[in-house]
Amino acid sequence: MQGIRDKIHIHVPFSLLKERYLDLMIGEGMQPEISFSHVILDAFGKDDFGRVAGRLRDAGVPVTFHAPFIDLRPGAVDPEIRRVSIRRIEQVFELVPLFRPRVVVCHPAFDPRYYISQEGAWLEASILTWRHFETLARTSGTKIALENVYETHPVQLEPLLAALDPSVSCFCFDTGHCNAFSESSMAEWMDGLEGFLGHVHLHDNLGQTDQHLPVGEGNFPFPAFFARLRALRTRPLMTVEAHSEQNLRRTLENIRAMKLLDGWGAGA
Repeated sequence: MQGIRDKIHIHVPFSLLKERYLDLMIGEGMQPEISFSHVILDAFGKDDFGRVAGRLRDAGVPVTFHAPFIDLRPGAVDPEIRRVSIRRIEQVFELVPLFRPRVVVCHPAFDPRYYISQEGAWLEASILTWRHFETLARTSGTKIALENVYETHPVQLEPLLAALDPSVSCFCFDTGHCNAFSESSMAEWMDGLEGFLGHVHLHDNLGQTDQHLPVGEGNFPFPAFFARLRALRTRPLMTVEAHSEQNLRRTLENIRAMKLLDGWGAGA
């Protein structure tokens, strides 16, 4: 499985990485995508983060980040809600110099059920927010990847991505979220946003809820999706979001059996 592990990152909350999986991931050559929640950011201090970051750096393990998202509205129309959301995400960017992540995945958090008749105001506020984080990303040497969650159509994110700096910001396509929440097909998402694509989250479901099944055990069209990826000029970074050891092992086995990454180069 080593050839597959070299080509992907593996989602893991910082708390589990620190307390249970750090030695295992370093020993098995797994590249973490470290997620941070409000609980983690409040529970751990700079020394805790620094020790884990040092171990990963010393081992030469590349990492990516996943910023907190629960309750956050980075495109909030209410400036006070947006201010608090920005501050929580800034706490993750303050850790970038320690870990040197290749990318920080964030949720732009557009929900058509929530921002009814406020699409323009959401877009304007979102552009201000993510341009602020672009400045932080440039300073610290990382990039931003904006992930689809409850967005139903790619056109809801296209104006935001088009307004940002493509050398710093990109699109993170989440296969499971597309399958469970979108009204547009994978092909429509790729048609609309593949020019912005820089990161991919891999997990599966049966199209009704966000089950985080192993790749290939739901009904997302992974062979067709990887055919689209292979046609791109650049290789996006990829993260497996398995949410359990058993599902991670099955995902890696399924990726190998389906030959999804055969001949695949490393992400740029």
